[in-house]
Amino acid sequence: MSFALYRRPGGVIFLDDDPDYLETLAEVMPEEWYVRLFMRPVSCIETLLAEPSGWETDAWRQQEIINRWREGAALIPQILQYWRNDGTARFALTKVCVVDYSMPAMSGLRVLSELTAWSGSRILLTGRADEQLAVSAFNRGLIDQFIPKQSPDIRQHLVNAIQVMLQKPDPRSEQIWRASLSREQHATLCDPAVSAQLEDLAIRHGWVEHVVIGAPFGVLALDGKGQAVWLQLEPLQKLAELAEMASAEGWDPATVADVADGRKVIDMELRQALGGERKAMPQAATALVSESTAPLYSALFTIPQSDCPGAALGHAHFVASAGKRQVQG
Repeated sequence: MSFALYRRPGGVIFLDDDPDYLETLAEVMPEEWYVRLFMRPVSCIETLLAEPSGWETDAWRQQEIINRWREGAALIPQILQYWRNDGTARFALTKVCVVDYSMPAMSGLRVLSELTAWSGSRILLTGRADEQLAVSAFNRGLIDQFIPKQSPDIRQHLVNAIQVMLQKPDPRSEQIWRASLSREQHATLCDPAVSAQLEDLAIRHGWVEHVVIGAPFGVLALDGKGQAVWLQLEPLQKLAELAEMASAEGWDPATVADVADGRKVIDMELRQALGGERKAMPQAATALVSESTAPLYSALFTIPQSDCPGAALGHAHFVASAGKRQVQG
């Protein structure tokens, strides 16, 4: 699978008629997740069915960025403005719903069948007697996964399954942001080796949200505290052109040679996109090795804080402000 073109955090909802089990989940789920806990199926259904309009509004905001880009507006400042203007609303949208099959008021499958308008991922928790029904539901596409409650180390099994679903690319967002990439850029991102190295970078630098764009080519990312960074990506064949730009900026011959040889990258297009008087700067580059094409050279640049959403609009603050995880009736 290629590196996701757009990824961001989302909420996780648990529905179970056992309050003690829900309280246990509240304690053992990763603290960086936005988790809500429900005992009543109707409340859970109403909460999730209120979300599709929010998903639709958010998708249109992304599409409008691409539409304005086609008319000549730069992508990077638009995305930064989108993050600032949205605040934390996008973080509240639920990506994964985990439902217990065996509940007295309504079965878990019945609950999930009511959620036709909600497009998130679905996990069904089952007892031994329910597993055959769960297999049938999975085969019919009603659920994405089922997990027996009797599974050894159920907590880790559940965390792993949810984590995979939280990381899963949203098809609509992938289609929206694919529009800014050339065929060659997209092919490079689909290279398994390049994709794996980008995933590793995202983990090492603590990115919770990112957008891949093609003009300029790179990844605009946010960490949990709302600090944005720009990972510039330069194909081998573009290094000579970038070196000429560095020379035109007045950089010394040694720096220009470093850019031409892929040892450094200069953030010319980032500076142009953000405007202002800041001079473009060289940064040490890392070669991302490809299985099928020439290396892709990358360098990380910090976005000025004045252009970032900031800690108050960061995902970490959003989760902390939600308070202690409480079981809802």
